This record gives sequence, C-alpha cells and structure tokens, in this order.
Amino acid sequence: MPAYAGMTVLTYRIKRYDMQQTSQLILTTCPDEATAKKIARTLVEKKLAACVKIQAKINAIYYWDNQIIEDNELQLMIITQASQYHFVEQTIKKLHPYDVPEIIGIDINNGSTDYLSWIEDYVES
Repeated sequence: MPAYAGMTVLTYRIKRYDMQQTSQLILTTCPDEATAKKIARTLVEKKLAACVKIQAKINAIYYWDNQIIEDNELQLMIITQASQYHFVEQTIKKLHPYDVPEIIGIDINNGSTDYLSWIEDYVES
C-alpha cells in the first residue's frame, strides 16, 4: 500500500471531526401511509432530512390510556444531521395525528464516508 493512502484517510477523518457534524437516524411511526408520506416529503423538501425510508407495516403492541393496544403502523427511518433533531421533532409533531408520537434520535457513529458526506451536503446546518 502506498504511504500516502493512509495519510489521505487520516486527513479526511480529522476533517470530519473538526466539522463536528454528526449524522443521525430518527425513528418514528405513523398510523397510515398518507401520514407517513406527508411527513417524509415535508422533511426532505425542507432539507431537514436527506432521506426518509418508509418501512412496511409493523405490528406494534403498546400501553396507552390504561390499556394494551395492538395496531399496525408504518415506521419512518429519517436520515439527517443531529443538529436538525429539534426541527425534525417539531415538524413531526405538527404533522402527526398522535398525541405523543414516537420520536427517537440515534447518532450514527460509523458509516460509509461517502454516504455521511452526502447527508451532510444535503441537510441544512
């Protein structure tokens, strides 16, 4: 391996840490496809997310209003920057029919540098 190859990777890693940008995966669920698409499209159009994946129906069992409820929901996987979490959360709450929608942010500590750069380039900081 050429000596400069390792130096290029090291330089890139230092650059990414200096920028202090952390990509984030935000999860939420929706009761129907129309709500899921509306939230997804709004987040991408406003450049609050680079990508939103709508997963097929999932079966959710949860406790609400003193009872155990079983529902079908769709899960959104929202790819964004951690710096945008607050704005993503506000947008979801504004468009979501649930009183207390699930909104969970998970920092992405590792990933393809090309993919993470794409997220960083698209999402407003």
